[in-house]
Amino acid sequence: MSKSTGQFYEQQALVFLQQQGLQLLQQNYSCRFGEIDLVMREQQTLVFVEVKFRRSTVFGGAAAAVTLSKQQKLARTALCYLQSYGQQHCRFDVVAITEQPADLCWIKNAFAGTVN
Repeated sequence: MSKSTGQFYEQQALVFLQQQGLQLLQQNYSCRFGEIDLVMREQQTLVFVEVKFRRSTVFGGAAAAVTLSKQQKLARTALCYLQSYGQQHCRFDVVAITEQPADLCWIKNAFAGTVN
């Protein structure tokens, strides 16, 4: 997948989440541990969002791509964010987008991080 394809689907996820009432704080936050696609706020909760795109569900689909090692990497990156911007209540969401069949799935509180 090209970088422009990834950016396109991140933008699709961003628009969807904003329509659900979330506010964008930062896009593509990165530190030495990795990158978080979207950092958003839903009321008093900081939401770290991983956007995953897959062309089909043949190999498990987009949500299946958020493996345990990916979750751990996201949690370390989120901790870095929280240390820079202040400790807050947070959660990890996944927006899984599949092209065939066309589907966007928002998984709230998709996994437990170690940063709460």
